[in-house]
Amino acid sequence: MRRAEIYVNNVLAGVLSENDNNTYSFVYDDSYYTNPNALPISLTLPKTSKEFHSDFIFSFFLNMLSEGANKKLQCARLKIDEDDYFGLLLATADKDTIGAVTVKELRNG
Repeated sequence: MRRAEIYVNNVLAGVLSENDNNTYSFVYDDSYYTNPNALPISLTLPKTSKEFHSDFIFSFFLNMLSEGANKKLQCARLKIDEDDYFGLLLATADKDTIGAVTVKELRNG
């Protein structure tokens, strides 16, 4: 299992997981969820206390990734399989992203 913390404007919003059975889940952090001023990270992942599940990486996170020649270059330089969307997300979405959301690998826990 690989996990990542999802931040909005440097505030922990939740945890994205790639599960051992090649499914994905996302859950909002309790502090973020209970903050009335915190907005959902996307329209497709509304703020709720329930955990979201998917057989594919959530489209919001997939759309944070490069495409085409830029993706090929990133994958070649980072030695990441082009089909490893979660790995590419971990390697590229921790800083200098478009928008307020960043992704940081969660190594322990």
